[in-house]
Amino acid sequence: MSRSLKMGLVARALWHIVRYDLINGAFGFKRVHRTVLKQKVQNPQESAELQAVICDAVAIASCFYWRPVLCLQRSFAATVLLRKYGIDASLVIGYRPAPFFSHAWVEVNDRVVNDSPAYKERLQVLCTV
Repeated sequence: MSRSLKMGLVARALWHIVRYDLINGAFGFKRVHRTVLKQKVQNPQESAELQAVICDAVAIASCFYWRPVLCLQRSFAATVLLRKYGIDASLVIGYRPAPFFSHAWVEVNDRVVNDSPAYKERLQVLCTV
């Protein structure tokens, strides 16, 4: 994959991180949830390389953001980008009731792609978008 395409993905990822903050700040999580639901998979394809490049682009973009980037922001950006590039991704929010802990991650074909698979094993799923 070309360097210019990777840099373009980093820029798009950064935009989606900012977009999450704007939507959540102005309208709340309900609108964030609806935004992810609206993003349909375009030109379905399976590409492990593309999945990795997109998740890496989100991680790199997180480094350039001026505020700490939370797991939900990273997962929002990754899910929207993966779907835009034809990969059927799901944003998953899980939790542990006691002591309370929550986390968000992205799955493709029931496999965690942007985080540790341990979260899927140790947390109960609250929501899948």
